[in-house]
Amino acid sequence: MSTRIARKRPLVAALTLALALPGFAHAQTAKEIELEARVAELEKMVQQLVQQQGVQQQAIQEQAAQQQAAQQVAQTAAAPKAQSTPILTGTPGGAFSYGGFIKLDAMVTDTSDGQIAEGSAGRMFYVPSTIPVAADGAEPDVDPYTDFGAQFSRFWFAADYTSDDGDKFRGYIEADLFGGGSNNLGNELSTNTHGITIRHAYVTWNNWLAGQTWTNFQDLGSLPDTVDFLGVTDGTIFVRQAQVRYTSGPWSFSLENPQTLVTDYQGTGRHTSGDNVMPDVTGRWTTKGDWGHFSVAGMLRQFKDGDETATGGALSVAGRFNIGDNDDIRYMVNAGSGLGRYMAFGMGTDVVADADGDIDAITGYGMFAGWRHVFGPKLRGNLIYSAAHYDNDPSLTGYGVTERSQSLRANLIYSPFPKLDIGAEVSYGQRSLEDDREGDLKRFHTTVKYSF
Repeated sequence: MSTRIARKRPLVAALTLALALPGFAHAQTAKEIELEARVAELEKMVQQLVQQQGVQQQAIQEQAAQQQAAQQVAQTAAAPKAQSTPILTGTPGGAFSYGGFIKLDAMVTDTSDGQIAEGSAGRMFYVPSTIPVAADGAEPDVDPYTDFGAQFSRFWFAADYTSDDGDKFRGYIEADLFGGGSNNLGNELSTNTHGITIRHAYVTWNNWLAGQTWTNFQDLGSLPDTVDFLGVTDGTIFVRQAQVRYTSGPWSFSLENPQTLVTDYQGTGRHTSGDNVMPDVTGRWTTKGDWGHFSVAGMLRQFKDGDETATGGALSVAGRFNIGDNDDIRYMVNAGSGLGRYMAFGMGTDVVADADGDIDAITGYGMFAGWRHVFGPKLRGNLIYSAAHYDNDPSLTGYGVTERSQSLRANLIYSPFPKLDIGAEVSYGQRSLEDDREGDLKRFHTTVKYSF
C-alpha cells in the first residue's frame, strides 16, 4: 500500500509542475507588458515637457527681440536721421558701369612744305597748327608718309548712387592711351608703348559737378561724325579742364581753371602763364526738341602774365538741326577777345606782349558746318567745312604767326554690326601766316572702331 502511494507522489509533483509553469509564464508576460506601457507613457510625458520648454524659450526670445527692436526705434527717433545704407555700388540704389572703345587709325598724309614732325599729335589727327609752312623759295620735295596707331582707344568707369533721400551721385573717370611713351622703348621701333592719359575725372551731386571734364563753353552735341579724332579742329571750341559747375534746367554755369597763352613780342616765341587769380567764368543756355538743339554760351576771362593783366570775353553759338529722318546739319560759330587756347588746340594765343611787357588780348573767330546723311541702317556719310581767323597785330606778333586756317573733309562710315564702325575719310587742310605764306595737308584716313 505504501509503495503504491510512494510511486504516485512523483507523478503528482510532475503534473502539478506542468500545470503551474504555463500560468507562471503567463504572469511574467503581463508584467512586462504593463512595464512597457508605463515606460511609453513616461516617454510621452517627457516629450511633452520638452516641447513645452521649447515653446517657452521661443516666446522668451521673441519677447526679447521685440524689446530690442522697440529700443532701436526709440533711439532712431531720438537721434538725427542718418543714411541707412553705405554709399556703395553693391547696395540698393547703387550701380557700376564701364565702357569704351578700341580704335585703330591708319592714314596716309601728304604735306606741301615738309613732313609733320614724328611724335607730334598732328601725325595722328588733324591739328592745323602743325601743318608745315616753309620759308619763301624753300619748299621741300616731300613724299607722302603713312602712320598707324591705336592710342586713341579709351575706357571709362562710372559709379552711380541714389540715396534714401533721393540725392543722386555719380563718380566718373575716363582715360585713353594718347599719353606718349612711358619709357625709352615706347616708340615705333619696338613696343609702341603709350602712357594712360586722364580725360575726365569728376563727381556729380544732383545739379553740381566738380572735377575735370569738358568746358561748359563747349557744345559737344554739335560735333560732326568724323573718322579723325576731331576733324573740325580749326573752328571748334575744345578744352577739358578742372571746374565747378551748376546746372538747372537749360542753364549751366561754371568756374574753370584759368591759364594764359602768350605770344612773345615780335613772335619770338610763346609761353603759358599760371599767374591768374580769377577763374574763367562761363554760362550756357540750351534748348532741345524733335528738331534738334540750339545753345548759346558766354565766357569772361582774366589774363595775367607776371604783374601784367588784361581781360577778354567770347560767345559761342552751336547746335544741330534735323532735316527729316536721315539728314542733319551741325554747326558752331565762335567769336571773342582771347579765344586762343579754347579754339583749334591753341593755334592762336590769348594775348600778345608789347615792347614794354604789357599784354593785349587777341580777337579770334571760328566756325564749322557739317552735313550728315544716313544712307541706310549700316551706312552714313558726312561733308564738313571748318575755319578759323585771328586779328593779329603784326607790329606786336610779327609776321610768322598763323593768321587763318581752313579744312574740308568727306567720309563714309559703315557699321556691319552694332558697335562696329569701319570708316574712310579724305581731307584737305591749309594754314596761312600773316606774311601770306601757306602750307597745306592732304590726308586719307581709315579707322576700325569697336565700342563696348
